[in-house]
Amino acid sequence: MLGLPKPTEFNKRIPKQKFYENLDVSPALKKVFVDQVKTIYWRNKIATTTVNLAPGTDVTEIEVFEVKLSSQTLDEGMLRQMDKEIPYHILFILEYKGKYQAWIGYKEEAASGTAAFKVNKYYHTDWLDEDDLPVKLEGLDIDTVYENFVRQIAGDKLQVTEAGESLKDSVARDEEVQVLKKQIETLQIKIRKEKQLNKQMQMNKELKVLKNKLNSI
Repeated sequence: MLGLPKPTEFNKRIPKQKFYENLDVSPALKKVFVDQVKTIYWRNKIATTTVNLAPGTDVTEIEVFEVKLSSQTLDEGMLRQMDKEIPYHILFILEYKGKYQAWIGYKEEAASGTAAFKVNKYYHTDWLDEDDLPVKLEGLDIDTVYENFVRQIAGDKLQVTEAGESLKDSVARDEEVQVLKKQIETLQIKIRKEKQLNKQMQMNKELKVLKNKLNSI
């Protein structure tokens, strides 16, 4: 899958029940697995044992999971549950009727001294043909390969704006951008609904401040 080196191929089917049986999973999330997921395959394992890469400092392995869906509808909680149960970084390839999406979470250690991870944000592509997915194994170590996967899938959202900008800084900047865009959208709606001119003028000043802040990021 994705043209990854043959030694990385694993191709093991994983019962979807593994992610919700005998675990503290809500009935609603269990229903997501039952209704939205057909099958889950562990397609590839990217590690120093399977490909000629140097070890990573933060990322030890990257697993590639193909999730075949019953519809294009996807509850992100499903991916979070899978990420929670597997102590490695995961590249998800979703398939529905011959079209594919690549999903990946920005995954960090939850706390020092633990093996747990937390996913702050997911990025994904549009629905594409498999050969058109912008996912390529690039880098000399596992950390860099993972960072490049995230940046490739996120596209313009995580485009580096300063030399040496870390992935963590890029993600934080994107989160700030999304918050400002939401604030601008909410304020624009309020301005359109406001009848009093003086209040409109005040809100327009606030809107200008937010837009200037967004443009400066």
